[in-house]
Amino acid sequence: MDIFYKKQTINCDGRLIDFSRPLVMGILNVTPDSFYAPSRASNESEAVVRAETILKEGGSIIDIGAYSSRPGADDISADEEYRRLRPAVSAVRRHFPEAFLSIDTFRAEIVRRLFDEFGAFMVNDISAGMFDAGMIPAVAELGLPYIAMHTSATPAEMQKPENCEYEDVVTDVAAFFTNRRHECMQAGIKDIVIDPGFGFGKTFDDNYRLLAGLDVMKLFGCPVLVGLSRKSMFSRLLGTDAEHTAAATLAAQTIALQKGADILRVHDVKQARDAVLVVEETGKYEKWDL
Repeated sequence: MDIFYKKQTINCDGRLIDFSRPLVMGILNVTPDSFYAPSRASNESEAVVRAETILKEGGSIIDIGAYSSRPGADDISADEEYRRLRPAVSAVRRHFPEAFLSIDTFRAEIVRRLFDEFGAFMVNDISAGMFDAGMIPAVAELGLPYIAMHTSATPAEMQKPENCEYEDVVTDVAAFFTNRRHECMQAGIKDIVIDPGFGFGKTFDDNYRLLAGLDVMKLFGCPVLVGLSRKSMFSRLLGTDAEHTAAATLAAQTIALQKGADILRVHDVKQARDAVLVVEETGKYEKWDL
């Protein structure tokens, strides 16, 4: 495939997700310890309310996760992850059957169990198959869309200095995707989205270098997802906490859109959707390509 050809759609259970315009993915966490409390849902009712908010505010995809991937997060078993996920997925499927769902997990077992019970969804894997050798074969066998994210190590280990060493973070992440994309395609995965993994095994400077060079990721011809929402790269820059980084997040998301991002994975859906509309409208009037 020509790496300069951009894939405009991906297939999710016979329905097409169209990337001719950027999309917003809203975060729904069923973890007790995710770093941003407003995205958490502790029961089915809260999951439904959060999903409804995501859809009403312009989100196109609901990303449900039960394993906290914040730096230093505790490990949980697959059974515990599934115990948290199942009620939320069931409730969202029941109330919003037409919504596109993404499941944030790196475990093939979780993918298979949820697929058997609820049918197709996108798989959002923070390890691009590096944490579970069964993940890429499972996604290929089930015919699911696959979001492959770059990270250097597990959440508990990824911010150690030895796991944040790059000759050049942009070219090193691109090399990672050259290999992982090839492996996914060889396994038979037809719909691949790449995520450079802001905040995962990257220093403060690495994150900003990666944002500045984000347009390099377009060369793979795959849709590009960015997860910048309320990351510590903003709280550290501003000397504040995640609660006060909405404006910085929005600024970075706008930069990402201008550099070719196709999906914004976010906590604040309306703000991100507004940014998409502004960037899209401005693009109609661009006259110069210097």
